[in-house]
Amino acid sequence: MTGPPSPEEITDPAVLKAMMHPLRRRIMESLGREPATATKLAKELGESSGATSYHLRELAKYDFVDEAPELAHGKERWWRARHRDIRWPRHSEQSEEMRAVFGEAHRAAFTEDLEQMARFLRRRDELGEWGDALVFSRGAVHVNLEELKQFWEEYLDLLRRYWRPEPGPDARKVFVRWTAFPDPDGE
Repeated sequence: MTGPPSPEEITDPAVLKAMMHPLRRRIMESLGREPATATKLAKELGESSGATSYHLRELAKYDFVDEAPELAHGKERWWRARHRDIRWPRHSEQSEEMRAVFGEAHRAAFTEDLEQMARFLRRRDELGEWGDALVFSRGAVHVNLEELKQFWEEYLDLLRRYWRPEPGPDARKVFVRWTAFPDPDGE
């Protein structure tokens, strides 16, 4: 089994803009489940194949998707999601443009996270034992900046320990979100 991808820091706002486009995010989500052609994606996402083809090429330009030539028959082009461990520079190291794009990306990601949680809660009773799989913790710790950095690294190590390129038997995708921020009132 291959391990998780190596972390890579992205400093170019164009890369973040490329991945935050709503249709591209939907394409990447679909390709994360299984490879597809532009035509198959167009049908699934209710878009034209010209639009999905264009956005696939844009995603490929920034290494978010790869072609899967072994799946092709004739002229059809198959695509798959490319697994990446993307990191962003610290806020203080970002340009104003990157901060603006990243702020919008954060808002979109949090909105998406809330929508995913709402879908889970609506369908929870249909999921059998997986309906009990909501693990949740809410707390606070008093740490200095170095300890917070160490906490973050340990969390990432734990996440990488369970990373798999392909799900095993009886496995399913589980969304994992971890957020930490200082008390703005300084307590």
